[in-house]
Amino acid sequence: MSGGIRRKWRPPLLLVLGGSLLAVLVLPVLGVFLVDALAPEISVRRALLAVGIGALSVTLVLGWLLWRLILKPVRALSERAEAVREGAAATPLDHYGTPEISELGQVVLDMARVLQAREMAVRSYADHVSHELKTPLSAIRGAAELLEGDDSLSVEARALVKTIATAERRSERLLEAARDIAAAREPLHRGRTTLGEVSGQLLAPRVLTLRFEGSDVPLPISGQGLAILLNHLVENAEAAGATTLTVAAQAAANPQLTVSDDGPGISPGNRDRIFDPFFTTGRESGGTGMGLAIVQTMLLAHGAEIVLAPDSPGATFEIRF
Repeated sequence: MSGGIRRKWRPPLLLVLGGSLLAVLVLPVLGVFLVDALAPEISVRRALLAVGIGALSVTLVLGWLLWRLILKPVRALSERAEAVREGAAATPLDHYGTPEISELGQVVLDMARVLQAREMAVRSYADHVSHELKTPLSAIRGAAELLEGDDSLSVEARALVKTIATAERRSERLLEAARDIAAAREPLHRGRTTLGEVSGQLLAPRVLTLRFEGSDVPLPISGQGLAILLNHLVENAEAAGATTLTVAAQAAANPQLTVSDDGPGISPGNRDRIFDPFFTTGRESGGTGMGLAIVQTMLLAHGAEIVLAPDSPGATFEIRF
């Protein structure tokens, strides 16, 4: 693939490790012989000091070689992989140490480019399909509106027109959800925020009461991204019939966000399917089944996860960053 690693001669990993181990084994024995050889010429103390300085010098050189040929390239490759995960281009490093690490680096770069190309293809396809279907859906909506205003239609025809209009509105919502889930695959919401900063950005629920705990706990996501996640969860809780939604942030090495409601909860048969795209139990009321799929996709793009907590009275979701 283009943008490959620049090939330079480097000692193989077996030679580096084998030479280091050999030096560790040989240096003590060589030091003993050198002390015996130098002791008649100089004092034992000076012989030990000279041998110690020599051994320290050799150890420092070996340590520098191991750092440059193994530790430094591995750390740099890890940092580059993290940058790619956050949306940067998959560009090669200047130095890869041994040939084995160079091959690993090339594989990582190729994998990153393939994954980025797939993400771009999914986004482009979703945008293209949404754009191409917009015109026929607009025509269907216009025709349905004209037919709804025709007083000469029979009761059966009016029912059919209503079904067409409902199907058109649902198709519009599905297309919008498809665009949202494609956009959620891109890691665009890096940053830090708190619940207190985001609470004013949430859509006002119709009947749901929102409660916040740990409003000053910093969370590793931008305010816009957190608002998108919480808005989807608010809509789901309200659609399920909940009256109260509690959002609690917990400070830790890896912060956690718990979102729980007092609704009827999720049946055991549906617990394994709630994150599947297009799965919904509220299809008759206009549900698309994409809300939780969008939330999960966005969190995965940021290295986080969302899980459904077991044995909760309502629906409780745990977001682990």
